[in-house]
Amino acid sequence: MDVKWNELGFGYVKTDKRYVSLYKGGKWDEGILTSDETVTLNECACVFQYAQTCFEGLKAYRTADGKIVCFRPDLNAERMERSCERMKMPVFPKERFIEAVKATVKANERWVPPYGTGATLYIRPYMFGSDAVIGVKPANEFQFRILVTPVGPYFKGGVKPLSLRVSDLDRAAPRGTGDIKAGLNYAMSLYNIVDAHEQGFDENVYLDAATRTYIEETGGANIIFITKDGTVVTPKSDSILPSITRRSLLYVAREYLGLKTEERRVTLDDVSGFAECGLCGTAAVISPVGRINDHGKDILFPSGMKDMGPVTKKLYDTLRGIQMGEIKAPEGWIYGID
Repeated sequence: MDVKWNELGFGYVKTDKRYVSLYKGGKWDEGILTSDETVTLNECACVFQYAQTCFEGLKAYRTADGKIVCFRPDLNAERMERSCERMKMPVFPKERFIEAVKATVKANERWVPPYGTGATLYIRPYMFGSDAVIGVKPANEFQFRILVTPVGPYFKGGVKPLSLRVSDLDRAAPRGTGDIKAGLNYAMSLYNIVDAHEQGFDENVYLDAATRTYIEETGGANIIFITKDGTVVTPKSDSILPSITRRSLLYVAREYLGLKTEERRVTLDDVSGFAECGLCGTAAVISPVGRINDHGKDILFPSGMKDMGPVTKKLYDTLRGIQMGEIKAPEGWIYGID
């Protein structure tokens, strides 16, 4: 295996093993690890016809002392339970989810990038309706699977500040209900993200569908703001994805850095008054934002045009330090891969 860890992008690389468990006759089987990366389904499988599928995303890291750990997989398991309930899919039990994640990472430990390379092992648990269904109704059979792949930075250019645009599309269309991570919701945003890239932007900022007044999130990440006095502000909305990274950052801001935090409704007019802006999520961790374009009018952030702003940098360094074993983690945040 010859991998240039420092040059990895955010893409798929076939690894050694993946986890598969089948749901049939009202129960899950024991699950297996397999080297076969292919999935064979009937042409009328529910996932093809009605997109009955959901997924999660988390990472494994190699820490400073050489150990392999996962960051808060219990929260991913709980969020996937909510996704399954919302999508009328059988819940894959939380403890089994965590053990399956650990087993899959352990089986692919040679693919966990070395400490200090900036790369990580991305973990993608997903579930879908697998039996033939015609007529709008839930499937009767399902597959729960986990694949892993080593990845570099999500956004090209690493910590280079991003350029966003305010989208004309309703936030409800691209991402859907805030409780879930479903493939269909993300597929609905593909047109808009490709168009944004073609127009020279890295991402779209969505406003609330009802009034088109309040900031929601971007197509693939939550958004955070820093006020001029160093307060960390995140938009409050029932429709945005409950980000595990955002939740962790707010705790880090309060308990590690002594910063004030606020979860509140943020209007588009408020944005010009913030000193820093960033996108946060499992894939990106935190990526600084340099500007948001509102239909031709640029909103520029004085801290972050050329690099991360000072508060965003402290948040990033502290959370990464916790994940990499350089800073003592809160109890229950880090799961070792035995």
